[in-house]
Amino acid sequence: MTAKPVIHVGVDGSWRDTGALEWALLESLLRQEPLQAVHVIEDRPRHAPGWQADVVDDSSLELVGEVQKYLDESPGSLDHEADLVVGPPARTLTEVAAGSRMLVVGRRGMGTFQRLLVGSTSEVVAATAQVPVVIVPEHWKPGDHSGPVLVAVDDSDNNQATIEFAIEEATERGLAVRLVHVWDLPAMYSWDAMNVAGVRAEWTENAERHFENVTAEWRQRYPGLTIHADVRRGHPVDGVVTAATEWDAQLLVIGTRHHARLTSFLLGSVTRGVLHHATCPLAVVPTTSS
Repeated sequence: MTAKPVIHVGVDGSWRDTGALEWALLESLLRQEPLQAVHVIEDRPRHAPGWQADVVDDSSLELVGEVQKYLDESPGSLDHEADLVVGPPARTLTEVAAGSRMLVVGRRGMGTFQRLLVGSTSEVVAATAQVPVVIVPEHWKPGDHSGPVLVAVDDSDNNQATIEFAIEEATERGLAVRLVHVWDLPAMYSWDAMNVAGVRAEWTENAERHFENVTAEWRQRYPGLTIHADVRRGHPVDGVVTAATEWDAQLLVIGTRHHARLTSFLLGSVTRGVLHHATCPLAVVPTTSS
């Protein structure tokens, strides 16, 4: 299905402090496509004792009005809209954004207790949305990063959608692309045994050769774009996040495979780990379902 040319962004009471709306506005200007801001009211508290519907509804309407005013005063002449919707936040955002260009959400929680503080809505949305989801760190502003677009790739054949999204974002911004692959040692081996046998050097050489070939294929498809391969050894989450930090990435792109059955781990371990630790905006692109 062809994507509707609309960028959706989730907003709440802290929308002035989160970077999500700022990132979405920049994306909207680059693509010259309208932006739709969505504020979701959780339906469940309405049935709780002491609920004052008029007060909360008035507050929510005021928030949406403030966001609309901010959008109306933003650069460009695009027809941005801010809407109020009632429902479970994560599910409602994914339903509203279905079939659109992308969904942008904020991410709170940095520092020592980051894993506990990352908003559950952003994680569930990234795991379930059928469109790319961009998770923007708190307080992000344009100009915070000056590096390329990084895209994490694995050794499967499911990287195409992820790389194409990264290339599209890099082309809009006039940036280079770095394909980052991090390989690790299977648990059955030890590094000492590998070093003695020379396996480490062989695996490193094979990985570098493979991804140089992959990179060369993408360079042929996009000759005007600078594309590099970056192959590293180590834990995938640490390697990807470290690469994004070292290169001061403006955007980090990673894929996620959606599963038909719900599990306690909605996101793959690498994607989930990167979501929790990345310090730049992160795009989670859905790939093949299973």
